[in-house]
Amino acid sequence: MRIAVSGSIATDHLTVFPGRFKDQLIPGQLDHVSLSFLVDDLEVRHGGVAANIAFGLGGLGLGPLLIGAVGADFGPYEVWLKEHGVDTGGVAVSAERQTARFMCTTDQDANQIAAFYTGAMAEARDIDLTALFDEAGSAGRTGRPDLVLIAPNDPEAMLRHTRQCRELGIPFAADPSQQLARLDGAQVRDLVDGARWLFTNEYESALLLERTGWTCDEVLDRVGTWIVTLGEHGARAQRADGTALHVPAVPHVPVADPTGVGDAFRAGFLAATVRGLALTAATRLGCAVAAEAIRTVGSQTYEATPARLLANLTAAYGAEAAAEIAPHLAAAAAGEGGEVS
Repeated sequence: MRIAVSGSIATDHLTVFPGRFKDQLIPGQLDHVSLSFLVDDLEVRHGGVAANIAFGLGGLGLGPLLIGAVGADFGPYEVWLKEHGVDTGGVAVSAERQTARFMCTTDQDANQIAAFYTGAMAEARDIDLTALFDEAGSAGRTGRPDLVLIAPNDPEAMLRHTRQCRELGIPFAADPSQQLARLDGAQVRDLVDGARWLFTNEYESALLLERTGWTCDEVLDRVGTWIVTLGEHGARAQRADGTALHVPAVPHVPVADPTGVGDAFRAGFLAATVRGLALTAATRLGCAVAAEAIRTVGSQTYEATPARLLANLTAAYGAEAAAEIAPHLAAAAAGEGGEVS
């Protein structure tokens, strides 16, 4: 089985502020904020939501197809991704722009202030999924994927790729997350309607309801399952049939860097569903992979080995829950695929 991930590919420039952002905000002066934070560390890491998720899926043995636009500076990053099981055959290289940049400062409470330079990502709208999948098939690889995850990207690319999935009859997952601030109501409705999986965090779930004008029930009527990540509180999942569950996060995990943790969760969750695990187990595996990501600085520095994931699962959910997932992690380590559930 094959998962394609369409979305941003970027370089992360991560800094740490040893104080608290909130202590620098003066009541009554917020209409003309001018702040500069003296930071202690700078980490330059591989990133971009789609690349982060593809990295996680590759580490879990699924060989995902990455789809996005980059600059001519992408060469070393491409080598890295290929070494970690990612098919970069869907990546277009811009002749004019550099690869996107994510610039983020994290304070001691794990709050973040960030900026994102679009760069070559603006050209992702020119990628035609129909032509790409046909070309992949003619090149001897699996052509059309079994699932396409539409992650944050150039807004027009997100809309185009969602519509093409519908036209091609390919199931898709919607992950508008950071781009919700840039999208209007009609665009968000177009991205969400018909998704097999919808991913947001807790704040984004409220923003999605505000943008669409839909109630929670109306969203659930239009998607297969809505997954909401809750940070240190884990994740919840809902379906229109009344299914509702909450899975707590792995406890007592030291926080090195929260950047990309939600992407790691998505990789673990989707890898579990591909291998036929039920919703609760899939959410647990997502939390277990997220726990590995949050221990390290950068979005693609963690190692989701079966031993580490099983330790997380046992600590959080017990030996029985870990035993349920263990055979699937063994299959991942062996590079075996699965089927979209």
